[in-house]
Amino acid sequence: MAYAEPEKQKIVSLEVEEGCTVRDAVRRSNITTFFPSIDVETIKVGIFGKAVRNADDQVLKEGERVELYRELKVDPKQARANRAAKTKD
Repeated sequence: MAYAEPEKQKIVSLEVEEGCTVRDAVRRSNITTFFPSIDVETIKVGIFGKAVRNADDQVLKEGERVELYRELKVDPKQARANRAAKTKD
């Protein structure tokens, strides 16, 4: 389980039984101990960089790394446009 904020990152190792869903693993990770603002029921998740559409139904496979995604503060397209505008000045 991996989660990062600009000033702090955390990887939590977790062993789960066969048939464990992605959402169950997030719940069991106790990630809120380190990041209390995370809502484990609604946070967007992925496996090895690929978004998981339905974390409540997707079953984990051995060795998969679950990643928790925070909301972006700025749309990446807008951020690029902002940087491009600064370089023109």
